[in-house]
Amino acid sequence: MAKVLEQVIPHPLSSQAEATLQLEPTPAPGELPQGPLRVVHAFWLAGMSCDGCTIAVAGATSPTVEDLLAGTVPGLPKVVLHHPVLSMEAGKEFVHNFELADEGKLAAPFVIIYEGSVANEELAKETGGYWAALGVRKVGDEVRPIPTAEWLRRLAPKAAAVIAIGTCATWGGVPAAYGNPTGAMSVMDFLGADYRSALGLPVINIPGCSPIGDNFTETVAAILLFLQGIGPLPEFDELGRPAWLFRETVHQQCVRAGFYEEGTFAKEYGDKECLVEIGCWGPVVQCNITSRGAINHMGGCMNTGGICIGCTMPGFPDRFSPFYQKPPGSTLSTYSSRTVGSFIRPLRRLTMRFQNREPAWDRAGRVPSGWGHVDEPGAIARLVHLLYEKMQFMSAKRPGRDRPELRYPHGYEVPAVRMQWKDKR
Repeated sequence: MAKVLEQVIPHPLSSQAEATLQLEPTPAPGELPQGPLRVVHAFWLAGMSCDGCTIAVAGATSPTVEDLLAGTVPGLPKVVLHHPVLSMEAGKEFVHNFELADEGKLAAPFVIIYEGSVANEELAKETGGYWAALGVRKVGDEVRPIPTAEWLRRLAPKAAAVIAIGTCATWGGVPAAYGNPTGAMSVMDFLGADYRSALGLPVINIPGCSPIGDNFTETVAAILLFLQGIGPLPEFDELGRPAWLFRETVHQQCVRAGFYEEGTFAKEYGDKECLVEIGCWGPVVQCNITSRGAINHMGGCMNTGGICIGCTMPGFPDRFSPFYQKPPGSTLSTYSSRTVGSFIRPLRRLTMRFQNREPAWDRAGRVPSGWGHVDEPGAIARLVHLLYEKMQFMSAKRPGRDRPELRYPHGYEVPAVRMQWKDKR
């Protein structure tokens, strides 16, 4: 086994980045490359985070992290991930990967992925401490941690792209809430409005607390296609969010939106109706959790009975507090919905009642179901339905061949249609 490893890796290597340089050399002249890029390094930095973003991404399915790392997605380069928890190296060997990127010795492009908010390390420095760090360096006779904020500042201008994952990184999130002692901020606030990556991209933001893993891997795949020259630059909105993922609100895609339209609302948790009156902010929150689900198209806040607390929005959490109370703006909208719904609901139920009947049941005057008794519609219901059918076929022809030129030759007709003619006469 040792001889096999010696053939694959000719001499001991101190980091994964060095191993990649040996195993993924630049294609020789005449060799068919896999694409313009063979490898892209991804450096994952963590600030004030709970690691929930890492867990969410690990559960992504379309594409999976494994597919990105193995390079099995057609057209995409292989991603070499340098993650403080998931990487095989530790200590100096792991930090050496970041040093090679800083020194421009990777011989491949790299992206920065930042999880968690960026703390103000100047505040911590006043007392000789730090908030979040990766690796150490010697300063005089002391060994001091290197803040992840410093790694971000050093590597961001050289990166092909900087991706902020999760609401803490995109907007500051919980660590940046009112009264926090760290001076925490978003990656966008830290780097500034004038920041551009080596390829001219501002910070890319994928919010959520935690974000949907597929939102992240799908966006990464789209960016890699752009870096490959295969696809266009994906569309991002004015805040750097993937526009195709965050254009619509939770409410527009919610499985409970139909109840809102008819003016029926949940009174307590566990009810099936719309959750707006017990604290849901879905109508004003841009997120695709209700349509995509949390993991593998399963789960998702409103899908499983939870309210939306606005965790993908820049104003979270302060602008959405207090949680679990009715948003003030919903008072007018829910009142309007109830008023309209009081007319719409009965009309829809009436139409649904007739659409639940075969035409033959109307002729027979009964429903031959052994499961239960179905009452026949009364005179008023029949009159309303008659008017409804008049409107339904006002600009269309009723089913059937009721004109002589459309009938079968020799006077033949299907028995059921003949019965309908008799009913009409």
